[in-house]
Amino acid sequence: MLDTAFVIGNPDLCIGCRTCELACVLAHTKKQLGTEEIKSVPFLPRLSVVKTEDISVPIQCRQCEDAPCAEACPEKAIVHRGQAIYVLAEKCVGCKNCLLACPIGAVYLTRTAENAPQKTAYKCDLCAEIPDGPQCVQKCPTKALKIMLPESIASSVKEKRVNAVRNA
Repeated sequence: MLDTAFVIGNPDLCIGCRTCELACVLAHTKKQLGTEEIKSVPFLPRLSVVKTEDISVPIQCRQCEDAPCAEACPEKAIVHRGQAIYVLAEKCVGCKNCLLACPIGAVYLTRTAENAPQKTAYKCDLCAEIPDGPQCVQKCPTKALKIMLPESIASSVKEKRVNAVRNA
């Protein structure tokens, strides 16, 4: 049975406005911001809106159960935490193995603070510290993002199987 949740984007609803990216950055900013302070916040969303001529959709961590990024990490800095795969930034050495291992390119490497001695991995953590859950889902103006919980995934799979039998 699946035990992780993840956020998925619907390209038919996404308009490429990047509100999800902004919501992510603000959700992961520890201090309350005034108008002037917002200018000093590094723009480091944990998802990326991919836009082409025909389509736009946010790409973010699928919280893989087998987590290739975690398996590739020599420092064990990527762990299961609740329903998410989480980066322990203090253990990350910036080796980039997780970037290479991620099948959808949802792990990023950057200095998360101005005075950080090295770059560290970061990725979607399902807004684990936010009571309302993933802010990208909450703030999307077109409702293009949806959180997939283990129960909804199991229900979807069952429904598809029933439909496949009916259409056979």
